[in-house]
Amino acid sequence: MTEQSIGTCAGCGIAIQTEDAKKPGYAPASALDRKVVICQRCFRIKHYNEVAPVAMGDDDFLKILHGIGSTESLVVMVVDIFDFQGSWLRGLPRFVGNNPILLVGNKVDLLPKNINLNRVRNWMQHEAKERGLRPEDIVLISAQKGQHIDELLRRIGELRKGRDVYIVGVTNVGKSTMINRILHDYGAAELEITTSPFPGTTLDKIEIPLEDGRSIFDTPGIINRDQIGHMISPADLRKITPKSRINAKVYQLEDEQTLFLGGLVRIDFVRGPKQPFVIYVDNDLYIHRTKLEKADDVLQKHHGTLLVPPTGEEAAKALPPFVKHTFKVKQSQIPTDIVISGLGWVTLQGKHEANVVVHAPKGVSVGMRRGLI
Repeated sequence: MTEQSIGTCAGCGIAIQTEDAKKPGYAPASALDRKVVICQRCFRIKHYNEVAPVAMGDDDFLKILHGIGSTESLVVMVVDIFDFQGSWLRGLPRFVGNNPILLVGNKVDLLPKNINLNRVRNWMQHEAKERGLRPEDIVLISAQKGQHIDELLRRIGELRKGRDVYIVGVTNVGKSTMINRILHDYGAAELEITTSPFPGTTLDKIEIPLEDGRSIFDTPGIINRDQIGHMISPADLRKITPKSRINAKVYQLEDEQTLFLGGLVRIDFVRGPKQPFVIYVDNDLYIHRTKLEKADDVLQKHHGTLLVPPTGEEAAKALPPFVKHTFKVKQSQIPTDIVISGLGWVTLQGKHEANVVVHAPKGVSVGMRRGLI
């Protein structure tokens, strides 16, 4: 039986094959009798939360995205509100040509309860413009909780004007979860797409037919290697991925004090008046405060044990060496966020100047932005 006659995996979109269990797309012949066929890799992700590496590089992902520019379609770009910088798909206009873009902020359920969502939309509009993107509209959703999915579908219906829809984004922004929610709430739930916190879950375009003969396409997520999650184990990735609404942690710091965010990031308040540092990370991530003069010794003695993740001394040794990022927060009336891609951010209120040094593993993006909250 050829791959063409077998078809594709309903979970990740890869061509199904029954010949080689070590290659992507493998499914045992007995699985072909099922109503919905998924590959062995998707089966293990779905039922055992295990993931196997696949031989698909960034060029393969980019090739699929480049094809969108030759279509007439609506492009829905999904970003993770909690990790906006880390989930931004750079160079999107190159991929989509003249097609209109709807920007979707997912995981709104993770933001603090009293946040003004209109302010979040305005903030996203500003950040998108700074990156050269002018979306037709911005919709905030929680794919996991099913919040505002009806509004998303309404805007897709209004903006697509009879065209196909392509869902794009980097890995782990919740694209497949979003599509599963749409399928679950509006029919065809048996077409559930494989989701997991691991990069590269969707391996090829997945086509979902629409009533007018057009389709929604879920595309593979491009891996953003600036995110800290790509440098730690799958078990530790689960520990730093927020699963519930974030509770901000406030530390009143004197200068020459240090905060460790687990063993992944060190924040030194080098100079400035006493002021609050507001931390937005997963609620269970251990935060340790110490004096700046003791910080080197604390890291050397406790990295991988007290300061986790990374969990274990071997994991700590495997982490890339820390690199310094120096920031000067000016006195203003606008809060400033210092963002660690894939982990979270720290907010300074802007009422006082502050000299801050952030130590993060080499390759992790660390930057400043206008405060989200």
